[in-house]
Amino acid sequence: MKLLIAIVKPFKLEAVREALTEAGAKGLTISEVQGYGRQRGHTEIYRGAEYSYDFVPKIRIESVVPDDVAPGAIEAVIAAAQTGSIGDGKIFALDVASAVRIRTGETDEHAL
Repeated sequence: MKLLIAIVKPFKLEAVREALTEAGAKGLTISEVQGYGRQRGHTEIYRGAEYSYDFVPKIRIESVVPDDVAPGAIEAVIAAAQTGSIGDGKIFALDVASAVRIRTGETDEHAL
């Protein structure tokens, strides 16, 4: 199993959710996060004054998927979240040793 962590622009949340669901993800966890990458925040001008933001708002989407679903899910996130501009985000894929559904005691892929 793989834990997919996608950090994307907030307005791309619905598109990424739909893409992951179609790719076979059974469940998602969403968090509003802030951070920066290479761009180190951004600067905006509002009413003639320049404001600098060190941390950019993003959405963190997490989903555990079977190993055979992971490559398609990653491609689906890329297609749904890509705008071609700086700050589109990142995807991380981590190995998951085990999973347990608390209610039933089912384990691993049956727990997803």
